[in-house]
Formats: sequence, C-alpha cells, structure tokens
Amino acid sequence: MGRIVVGVDGSESSLKALRWAARQAKVTGDRIETVISWQYPATSWASMTPGVPAEFDPEKLARTILDEAVDKTLDAEAAAAVDRQVITGHPAQVLVDRSEGATLLVVGDRGHSDFTAALIGSVSLHVSQHAKSPVVVVRGEIVED
Repeated sequence: MGRIVVGVDGSESSLKALRWAARQAKVTGDRIETVISWQYPATSWASMTPGVPAEFDPEKLARTILDEAVDKTLDAEAAAAVDRQVITGHPAQVLVDRSEGATLLVVGDRGHSDFTAALIGSVSLHVSQHAKSPVVVVRGEIVED
C-alpha cells in the first residue's frame, strides 16, 4: 500500500484534486495524505503585529481549512481514513518534500485560498518540475462514473 499526497488549501481546485485522489486510492488501495502549509509573510512578523489579534494562530487556521475541506469533500468513512498534515513552510517546497516516497503527488491547477499564505506563486508548476514522485495536476471537471 502506497501513499498519495494531496495539496489542499481550501480552493475549489484543491477540492477537485482531493476528489480525484480519493477515486485513485479506491483503485490502488493507497492511503491519502492531505497537506496544507502555512508560513509567515516574508516581512518581519514583528512589523505586522499592529492590527493582528494576539490570539491569531495561523497553524490553527490552516488546520481548520484542511479539516473543513476534507470533511466536506469526502464521505465520513473516507475522511476518517485520511492522514492530515499541517506543515510550516512554502507550499511548493512542502509538497516537494512530502512527495519523497509517495506513489503520487496530486494538486489542483490553481489555488485561491481564504488563507492568504497558503499559496504563493505557481505551486502546480513548481511541484511538477521538482517532485520526487509522479505528479497529477487536476484540471477541469471530474467526470463521475
């Protein structure tokens, strides 16, 4: 049994990627590992504190986005079996790193998350060039059987 890594940022594109990966996992018997990443902006975090509530927790926000995405996209049994990873770092590099030893890395063709730091630049382009496993970039609509 292998591992299918799926980049999830809450965008519709990432939800399509998760649905595609779930169907693939049913065929192959692989387990699904969903990954969301977060990072502080390139500017100093200290310079951004005015206006940012003290209780703001970007890791907790990322986990909430990931949990909501998985729970609304998959049925309860499939969602319960998913490994959910929240990792600090740039999304493209985090996914490349997680692709080590994976059967597949699956991403959507474009992301647009409610979580601003979840996607910076063209993640799908970067991972398709640098991943350590085969990559599937899900585009368009998924046709159901």
